[in-house]
Amino acid sequence: MYPDQDFEQLSAERPTTSGKSPERVLHEVFGYESFRPLQGEIIHEVVSGGDALVLMPTGGGKSLCYQVPALVRPGTAIVISPLIALMQDQVAALRELGVRAAFLNSTMDFEQARATEYALSTGELDLLYCAPERLIQPSTLELLHDASISLFAIDEAHCVSQWGHDFRSDYLQLTLLANEFPSIPRIALTATADERTRKEIAERLSLTNARHFISGFDRPNIQYRIAPKTNANKQLLDFIKAEHESHCGIVYCLSRNKVDATANMLAQKGYTALPYHAGLPANDRARNQERFLREDGVIIVATIAFGMGIDKPDVRFVAHLDLPKSLEAYYQETGRAGRDGKPSTAWMVYGLQDVIKLRQMLEASQGNDHFKRIERQKLDAMLGLCEVTKCRRQVLLNYFGDELEAPCGNCDTCLNPPKTWDGTVAVQKALSCVFRTGQRFGVTHLIDVLRGSENERVQQLGHNQVSTYGIGTELSVNEWKSVFRQLVANGYLRADPEGYGALQLTEQCRPLLKGEHKVELRKDPVIKTSSSRTSSSRSGNAVKDQVTDHVGWEALRACRKQLAEKQGVPPYVIFHDTTLFDMLERKPQTLDELAGVSGVGAAKLEKYGEIFLAAIAELD
Repeated sequence: MYPDQDFEQLSAERPTTSGKSPERVLHEVFGYESFRPLQGEIIHEVVSGGDALVLMPTGGGKSLCYQVPALVRPGTAIVISPLIALMQDQVAALRELGVRAAFLNSTMDFEQARATEYALSTGELDLLYCAPERLIQPSTLELLHDASISLFAIDEAHCVSQWGHDFRSDYLQLTLLANEFPSIPRIALTATADERTRKEIAERLSLTNARHFISGFDRPNIQYRIAPKTNANKQLLDFIKAEHESHCGIVYCLSRNKVDATANMLAQKGYTALPYHAGLPANDRARNQERFLREDGVIIVATIAFGMGIDKPDVRFVAHLDLPKSLEAYYQETGRAGRDGKPSTAWMVYGLQDVIKLRQMLEASQGNDHFKRIERQKLDAMLGLCEVTKCRRQVLLNYFGDELEAPCGNCDTCLNPPKTWDGTVAVQKALSCVFRTGQRFGVTHLIDVLRGSENERVQQLGHNQVSTYGIGTELSVNEWKSVFRQLVANGYLRADPEGYGALQLTEQCRPLLKGEHKVELRKDPVIKTSSSRTSSSRSGNAVKDQVTDHVGWEALRACRKQLAEKQGVPPYVIFHDTTLFDMLERKPQTLDELAGVSGVGAAKLEKYGEIFLAAIAELD
């Protein structure tokens, strides 16, 4: 799947960076002119031997925060990474830059692992990626003690938090790094952590005295949209067809069965849609992920098992067909869209059954009362984002301790502001109906009673005789579903913890039943299929939408694809779309001119410069 780790070749190709400044490494190796906000401060802190805890949004450039110091400080940087796919992708990308990078994981046979360990011990590596379970083995620790280590980087550091959505028990043992290697700087990085999780990361990784760098969480290029779930498949198809035809995207579902069914449905409609979940054979998962990374227009349909560390820059949309369990999970998953900074969409449909299902799962979990209380708070925050009537981005950022002074203008509640209505009487009717029917029935039956249905079940149960029968004809079925959804979301009703979807009153609903509080409900807006993007400048549009020379664009993409297939890596590892676009705009004629293109570093200039100059020359 990835090129063999040829250490002798890498040592010969790798530009010497010893004694160079971080800025020079950034330019000569990575091909960029300047650091992004906070990157420079973080890098200089680690280069000087300091520890750091870094929170930076997905696509914000976290990897450079340890990759640049690794090429400035003497020795080998050890990168702890939770996923094999992530470490293999990053190693492939670094090797294309001429960096001496390798990994140690379970995909390697004995000889490959031994060769990598020898390369570490003889100083032939700049970076070594390792899974946490591998790192904590006594043999690995002994190997590290005998090597020259420049720094430790703990990627996806939120995995150490038991309150996090990606908890990995092996991460808990990484505190040993502070004890075993006290003089070696450590940097922990994550894109997702509220204040509680940040504190836990610092404590568990012995980074309480480290400098903490917290970048803004805002991803202004992502448009956040949440709609009531009516017909999820049709809604998804309408969304993709109207806005993301031929684009690459990720669709998240809660269950494996739903993943398979949704992927099959999209495939039948002519889309290249592939499933990804833990129930698939490992080879199928790997093959589907490879196609997603290397081909254009592929939609991956997945459980949350997919995505951590996926470095594909041109994912144009992330869709949720089920409600995530927390805002951390939602932010992490939606953050996989638009890593290239171009306009992308985070789209979700959710309904009453999502709320009921997640609340039931939470109450049935084996966690103690403290755990359940924290999880309830997280779910309540997620539901709050769904039902909010003001700017969604402001609510999302506020959860992470960030602030956006004015509404963003790029979420559905800004573009199509929802209206509210006085739902006091409707709420009293709904709650009374739950009580009068014995708190033993789900929303469908309750609506039948409220709307005076004459179906057989209502009559058999005698619910055509209760006082709430037929008192709700002023609202449609969907309007009543919205009322019940908001009552459950806001904690006035709960799902029967024993299952079956029955709704029950909570203590919180007493003031509503007594008429002591007025209730404002969110009126579900009519979603326009093309709530099209806000008009944006040329620089804000997706790369391929900016292209005017389509023949030249396809020629450069074909050149890149041919090289990628030859190297056995995804096309974006050769050059990102933004780099190809810059080439097309500038039309460089010499290697010096090509070196001025963003994303063209020394190694890639030497390796691919003449090839792309020839391709550009043929465009005229």
